[in-house]
Amino acid sequence: MQVQEVRISAIRVSAANVRKDLQAGTEDATIEDLAQSIRTHGLLSPVLVRRLPDGTYELIAGQRRLLACQRLGWETIPAIVCEVAHDLDALTLSLVENVHRADLNPIDKARAFQKLYEHYKDIGLVAKMTGFSLSTVRKYLALLKLAPELQERVSTAEGPVGVEVLAKVAQTFPQDQHEEVLEKIGGFKRAIQLEILKRSGGDIHALEQLRQEALEGAFDTRLCRGLHECPYLPAELRSKVLKALAHYRESKDLAALQDRTSFRSLIRRLRG
Repeated sequence: MQVQEVRISAIRVSAANVRKDLQAGTEDATIEDLAQSIRTHGLLSPVLVRRLPDGTYELIAGQRRLLACQRLGWETIPAIVCEVAHDLDALTLSLVENVHRADLNPIDKARAFQKLYEHYKDIGLVAKMTGFSLSTVRKYLALLKLAPELQERVSTAEGPVGVEVLAKVAQTFPQDQHEEVLEKIGGFKRAIQLEILKRSGGDIHALEQLRQEALEGAFDTRLCRGLHECPYLPAELRSKVLKALAHYRESKDLAALQDRTSFRSLIRRLRG
């Protein structure tokens, strides 16, 4: 496939183009900003199109670039013209082209995965075709289970971290509880949010207690080679923990510390 100049007036956006949300990725740069960059530096990456039987072209990837060049008044645009007959092949190309683009709305990506899955009926094949891991494909498909009002608010600003948490919420709770769940786990780091969701077992009533435990540091997963060398525990608390462990060893009641609830209670008691 070679790059050639294609008349912009002959290009239409394909239904297979995965980008539906043109605002995604504009948190830091708008289409006007992109147009000014192209005016100064030129178009560094050509758009991807396919030739149609009537001599026109369908845009597969590069919608924001096309709009920016239209805004500049260009009559033609550098394009890679590929010979693709099937819409699903065009969809696959569109997704692969955008796979490493941070400015693609996660819901757009999820819908593209869904279209491929509906055709091939095999998530493993979708993963192989697009170069994503199976777990990543499942994660994005889960976003489509989010409450519709939350899907509208999903953007690239959340990044991969936000997508992972949102997918877990969608997999764990019914739609009518999604907003409340997100409110209860808000403010914590990703690892803590995921741990809260996992331990909740899908019971929204358990979230308040889990939130309180998280605030007390019960889910801090940072590792230490030993309590004597752990920089994450204040010296005074570390001393108390060591004395408590010595007591449990002497009383041969170490089994109590194998229970997470008992251990968290010990830490809360020592903190107090």
